[in-house]
Amino acid sequence: MKGNFAKLINGDKPVLIDFHALWCGPCKMQSPILKELAQELKDEIRVIKIDIDKNPKITRRYQIRGVPTLALFKGGNILWQQSGVQTKHQIMEAIKARIMN
Repeated sequence: MKGNFAKLINGDKPVLIDFHALWCGPCKMQSPILKELAQELKDEIRVIKIDIDKNPKITRRYQIRGVPTLALFKGGNILWQQSGVQTKHQIMEAIKARIMN
C-alpha cells in the first residue's frame, strides 16, 4: 500500500479511506456499512481500508488518533475526515456535500 498511496489519493476518482485496526470493535461495526456504500457508489468513488498498525507512516502523516477514522480524498486533498463509527446516511451526506454537488 505504501508505494501506491500517493498515486491512489492523487487520482481523479475520489477515495474514501477507512483507517482501521484488526483489534478495533467499532471498526468491525463500520465495515459492513462501507461495503454497502462501496457497492452503491462503485462508479463515483473508491473505498479502501488501511490498517493503521501496518501503515504507521500514513497514519502519522494524516494524524489519525483514533479508529475508525474515515477520510475522503480527491486530487490529493482531504475533503472530509471524521473519527468514530458513521452511519451510511452520515457518510453519504459528507460525500454528496463535497463531490456530488
